[in-house]
Amino acid sequence: MFRATDLSSNRFCGEIPKVLGNFKSLKVLNLSHNSLTGNIPVSFDNMTALESLDLSFNKLEGRIPKQLLSVTTLALLNLSYNRLWGRIPRGNQFNTFENDSYIGNIHLCGEPLTVTCSNDAVPKAPPSASTDHEEDETTSWFDWKMAKMGYAFGLVIGLSIGYMVFSARKPQWFARMVEGDHQQMKARRAKRRQR
Repeated sequence: MFRATDLSSNRFCGEIPKVLGNFKSLKVLNLSHNSLTGNIPVSFDNMTALESLDLSFNKLEGRIPKQLLSVTTLALLNLSYNRLWGRIPRGNQFNTFENDSYIGNIHLCGEPLTVTCSNDAVPKAPPSASTDHEEDETTSWFDWKMAKMGYAFGLVIGLSIGYMVFSARKPQWFARMVEGDHQQMKARRAKRRQR
């Protein structure tokens, strides 16, 4: 019987499997720092023993399911840095969670956040911050930085070799080398034909 499952920082992608809701005796579930998408499964309301749920730093969308209000054992909730939207459910244990459970979701509104909801339960004036969280920005910056460094290094080496060859004003050795290889290939073919 699993009591705690930590699958954080594994580069998982796709939707959270609804079958996780069948783990009724699970107390700790950590799926943070992945690339999970889709909605938070409504089936999580079956995990009646769940005390800690961390889904932070993913790409989850949609509303926070009201069904999570029935998980009254939930003492720690971290949904920060996702793409969740709408009104935060109120009642039961949700009344105890602070702002840091929801930061980085610019389209969430309602208590405990200072952003108020309009009639359709979306923020009245969403902040101008980006929806991507810090990890995506770091990964993207790192990939582009490496690509640019590789390109720059290859360009410098290529230009240096070209400069050395042509500044000596004797690129004939290069032409002879290429022509020599070509002549050797012709000679080998001729020998094969004679056999």
